[in-house]
Amino acid sequence: MDHAYAVEKLTSYLTEVNAHLAHIELAKSEPGVDWPDWPQELAAGMPLTRGIVTAYTPLGLSELHQYGSDSLAYWQLVRIAATEALGHARSADELAAFLRPTSPSIAADALHPWVWESAAPLWAAQAHQDAVLAAARVINRRLQLKLGRHDIGDKNLCMQSFSIKEPAAGQPRLRFEGDRDSPTWVARQEGAMQLSAGAFLAIRNLAAHEETVTWTQQEALEYLATFSVVARWIEECSVETAP
Repeated sequence: MDHAYAVEKLTSYLTEVNAHLAHIELAKSEPGVDWPDWPQELAAGMPLTRGIVTAYTPLGLSELHQYGSDSLAYWQLVRIAATEALGHARSADELAAFLRPTSPSIAADALHPWVWESAAPLWAAQAHQDAVLAAARVINRRLQLKLGRHDIGDKNLCMQSFSIKEPAAGQPRLRFEGDRDSPTWVARQEGAMQLSAGAFLAIRNLAAHEETVTWTQQEALEYLATFSVVARWIEECSVETAP
């Protein structure tokens, strides 16, 4: 529902209704003041007003049929119902926010320090794309240092590092704790391999090679969180080398 539209239309209509009612009150109290003409424009605007009012207060105008549109009571009831509907329209967004279930939020400074410490200065400058790229580069550097490898690119390094294959000469592996014969351990290794490689392919490469990306701040924060997960896995795993 377009609450701003409802506020605009009801506010304008109430201004006209109030003017008409003021004229009626003046005619009742002051001799010589003519009773206002039948409010043609107000009547023409009633279908729209009724629709808006009914959307917010379904019974707001349910008794209107009891009065003639040339009577004081008719327009007083319209004013009451339209005013109540206006209050609903004005407070609808605030009320919806209040009633919305409380949801958790990601605190950027609680991301893995490899990610946030590298991203924070650029993030503060609103350079969200550069912040994500900086974090990705630090994660790649940390992975290189942990494994002592500087010979292949980030995606291939992730694929080889988390591979369930036995380590080979010059190809150490990262290993999670746990029973290596269990499907869960295998799935975790393979999942980390795919996600970490995917983060560099789908996020880092885009940030590095596109002049400008269309990420919102929320999307950029989610990408930082993805690299934060990768960082925690790299830090958590032990390094296994070939005999």
